[in-house]
Amino acid sequence: MRIPLTWLREYAQVPAGATAEDVMTDLVKVGFEEEDVHRPLDQISGPIVVGQVLTLEKEPQSNGKTINWCTVRVVPEGAAQTLDIDGIDPSGVQGIVCGAHNFVVGDKVVVTLPGAVLPGDFRITPRNTYGHVSAGMIASVRELGIGDDHDGILVLSTLGLDPELGTDALALLGLDDEAAEINVTPDRGYAFSIRGVAREYAHATDSVFTDPASLVSVTASTGAGQAVAIDDAAPIYGKPGCDRFVARTVRGINAAAPTPPWMSSRLRLAGIRSISLPVDISNYVMLELGQPLHFYDAEKVAGQIVVRRAAAGETLETLDGKVRKLDAEDLLITDASGPIGIAGVMGGASTEVSSGTSTVLIEAAHFEEVSIARSRRRHKLPSEASKRFERGVDVAVADVAAQRAVNLLVELAGGTEETTSTDVATFAAPAPVFLPSGFTSARIGIDFSQAQIIGSLSDLGADVEKVDGGYAVTGPTWRYDLVTKEDLTEEVARLVGYDLIPATLPTAPPGRGYSRTQQQRRRVVQALADSGLTEILAYPFVSKTSNDTFGVAEAGAVRAAVKLANPLSEEFGFLRTSILPGLIEIAKRNHSRGFHDVALFESGLVFLPGKTFGTLSIPPLGVRPSEDVLDALYDGIPYQPLTMAAIFTGKDSPAAPGHTPRHWDWADALDAARLVADVVGVELVVSQGSHQAFHPGRAAVLSLRNGDVVGYAGELHPKLLAELNMPARSVAMEINAEMVFAAAADVIVAKHISTFPVATQDVALVVPVEVPAQAVLETLREGAGELLEDVALFDEYQGAGIPEGSKSLAFGLRFRAADRTLTADEASAARAAAVELAAERFGATQR
Repeated sequence: MRIPLTWLREYAQVPAGATAEDVMTDLVKVGFEEEDVHRPLDQISGPIVVGQVLTLEKEPQSNGKTINWCTVRVVPEGAAQTLDIDGIDPSGVQGIVCGAHNFVVGDKVVVTLPGAVLPGDFRITPRNTYGHVSAGMIASVRELGIGDDHDGILVLSTLGLDPELGTDALALLGLDDEAAEINVTPDRGYAFSIRGVAREYAHATDSVFTDPASLVSVTASTGAGQAVAIDDAAPIYGKPGCDRFVARTVRGINAAAPTPPWMSSRLRLAGIRSISLPVDISNYVMLELGQPLHFYDAEKVAGQIVVRRAAAGETLETLDGKVRKLDAEDLLITDASGPIGIAGVMGGASTEVSSGTSTVLIEAAHFEEVSIARSRRRHKLPSEASKRFERGVDVAVADVAAQRAVNLLVELAGGTEETTSTDVATFAAPAPVFLPSGFTSARIGIDFSQAQIIGSLSDLGADVEKVDGGYAVTGPTWRYDLVTKEDLTEEVARLVGYDLIPATLPTAPPGRGYSRTQQQRRRVVQALADSGLTEILAYPFVSKTSNDTFGVAEAGAVRAAVKLANPLSEEFGFLRTSILPGLIEIAKRNHSRGFHDVALFESGLVFLPGKTFGTLSIPPLGVRPSEDVLDALYDGIPYQPLTMAAIFTGKDSPAAPGHTPRHWDWADALDAARLVADVVGVELVVSQGSHQAFHPGRAAVLSLRNGDVVGYAGELHPKLLAELNMPARSVAMEINAEMVFAAAADVIVAKHISTFPVATQDVALVVPVEVPAQAVLETLREGAGELLEDVALFDEYQGAGIPEGSKSLAFGLRFRAADRTLTADEASAARAAAVELAAERFGATQR
């Protein structure tokens, strides 16, 4: 919400020298966040005055253009020029070249003199042009930054102005004002008005507030006005879609009359452009009182107005020229011809007020919040009116706002007020809320006095009555959100001052801390960072192609994925089923900026949907779903396992004298995966495997001891790297950390370190090439028995001396006993048992 300070000063005691920053500082005290400052004088400055055209000579040019050579008086007749600036004539008459043709001799215009600065840092200086020295410029509204029209200069008489020559044009046009912009939360819709903000400013500064609604005297009705009926007997969202409809009529207006500068400048500072006088008046009243209005051309309204829900197949051409198919939930304003507006959102084109309108019908209604919000979203029609209606509007101010609009149409458009009026109202008065005496102090932690409680709530506009055990508080009609004792408590704390609430650190309950999974994740993340990898956080949004490539191992298999209903980009319209696409995008970004040697990792969630995707049985807004619906929604939430992935590109270290860096390879990716498991005490089983995103011969499948696959590691597929414009030989790993953590023991017990010497023996076995080395290693471990401390593969050979279709695997075996020194015979026997089991399972022979 933007608040022009001159407007705010009419209803709140803002100090004369206060700036927009000062106002925002005060409003922060009552809970409004600062957003921005809008100050035209930051963009425009210098001598910009009212001038009068004395002479005008049209001079055709060789380029086909005709320019006007003008003399313009910029000081009152007989007065001397007091400005001493190079280029300003002391006589007070300036010679100016102008290309516009919408003015004549005698017109009063806005003249920017040398030394002035216009928006866009356009500086005015004397310049030679078309054979003349043009010492200034006659300005248009676009050049002044107050409109988009650039068809001609601004002639002040078109605004109904006849100021004295030399008058400061910045002040005349309201460009010396400024606006403070604050963030209004959804529960405080009353603050979308000068009325609401002025009241809050008075709370913040403990000053006097003048309610603009109290300054409007509503004319007593002398009879029935426009016929209105509300037909919403079966409310969709718990209460009627419309519970008040005020209609007033003004005849004989001049709809083409200019909007006065004071009004258009305030609207502009508030973020609303000036359109026409009737439209500007409706917007002005809405900003001032918070009540949206709609003006109809009364001569285009056919018969009785009926507020009802849309019927099947109905359509409406709205003011933006689009024909909209209406929904049965849409609340409409209709007449005998059919729909003439979507209630609280946008009016229809058939009853639009135009420059030829002479009779205006004013609508000031109160609509139910959820209905307006859903219509606005359904038709994608955000408007200033819907923004207020869906947050809540003061139902009691409708007749005041209508009267304020009537008064302005009479004053500015020359209309005549009709004393007949319509006010169809079914709303109920706010119900009192009981606030126990000690509740506020106990909840906030401050010993509030009775005077503070009653005073704060009374300042809000509430009616506070002392009753047994507490207070009966009836909130004002503009605070429909005050329905519980907690709401009232929050308001007392806000107005007395948040700064008085003591800061007390809670005492941590004994015996608690990080959960098991949190502890495991922190240890693993720290270990990866300590090993030299950089942690990143990527967006979880990816393309379908990325999910199909990285989310499933087999090419052609389809990975079920969650499609986003409203993605940031159509290219990235799915939730990720793998972390690697995001890592690759960040690695590519680093490469594009000259960082070619990177080692990145991420720890995050992936989204793996099952067969259920929620439920279609979702009730409308404002209605709580049943337990069955909630259960169905929860069942449709996708499985989201914690996953860790890493990518390595380039070299492992910078080049240096005496040091040649090494390129990252598949072993580094495998080591990163092993590190994840080692930190939590889990042993990974590594075997050669395949995955469509990895090199067909340099990919490892990572499994638990029970055979469950938890991830992949290795070199990424060359074709994929080429498509992604990534360096060749980039390597990566991805592992389901949730499965690894679940397999970890609750307590990691360090192995006993024996003091007895170790006995080592090697064995080379010839096996068929299709036999995985890991399977042979596990067999040797099993066959050697409890004396085997460790076994490791240290060589693999195929070639001369080895039968075709076979390979030689060389293992180092380390034996040790916990209670004695092993003899050579004991170690050999264990070795022989291991070889025997390998021969039995794989036909292995010793080389």
